[in-house]
Amino acid sequence: MKRVVITAGAAGLGLAMAQGFLARGDRVAICDVDAEAVGRFRHAHPEAIAEVVDVTNEAEISAFLDQVEQRFGGADVVCANAGTGGPAGRIETLDLDAWRACVDVNVTGAFLTCRWAARVMRAQKSGLIVLTSSTAGLFGYPLRAPYAAAKWAIVGLTKTLAMELGPDGIRVNAICPGAVEGDRMDRVVAMEAAASGKTEDDVRAAYVKGVSMRSWVTGEEVADTVLWLASPQARKISGQIMAIDGHTETLVP
Repeated sequence: MKRVVITAGAAGLGLAMAQGFLARGDRVAICDVDAEAVGRFRHAHPEAIAEVVDVTNEAEISAFLDQVEQRFGGADVVCANAGTGGPAGRIETLDLDAWRACVDVNVTGAFLTCRWAARVMRAQKSGLIVLTSSTAGLFGYPLRAPYAAAKWAIVGLTKTLAMELGPDGIRVNAICPGAVEGDRMDRVVAMEAAASGKTEDDVRAAYVKGVSMRSWVTGEEVADTVLWLASPQARKISGQIMAIDGHTETLVP
């Protein structure tokens, strides 16, 4: 039985991860900024820890992680999954506060989560950290500069932490989901359509056209990769940037 921590775990990819670990009988703690989603998660999974947390607020995330440490005694898997899509538009039109908010959630939230995970896992000489990047962390992404910059930063953080923590038996990897079916991607499509002047159908078609397998992915397919990374079969997989996307060829087909 593993002790698993997932940020942004009450909906979307995080929820799929949490449900996958819970189905295996693992102990799971999630946090999320969405109070309604946390409430639904608590109702469905009363055995888990679930708290409303803003991952960019050091006091809030620290209180949540301290609770996890007290109840679980440590953590075997930490998924720094919290993120936000940020604004869409040409760089000269973007608002500084919107830029900062995007980078703060995606990068600072990951930093605060990983800082705790590193301390706890060094003490036990084992553990897995999984950071959520994106195919936007592998390609240029016109009209989405804040998001792309933040997700590229996650790649750099992953590589660095794998080097720092590897000698203590800790593995660090990043996942790069492509276009994932669900409400979040629906909002992204609408935002990109508004910024580009294209229809939402055209934006959706472009996402499919740029992928070799000509399809989107599901949250469960992404979660399956995370579950594998947490398995003994992946015990020597570290420092890897793993795309789960049907092979994205380009974000600008």
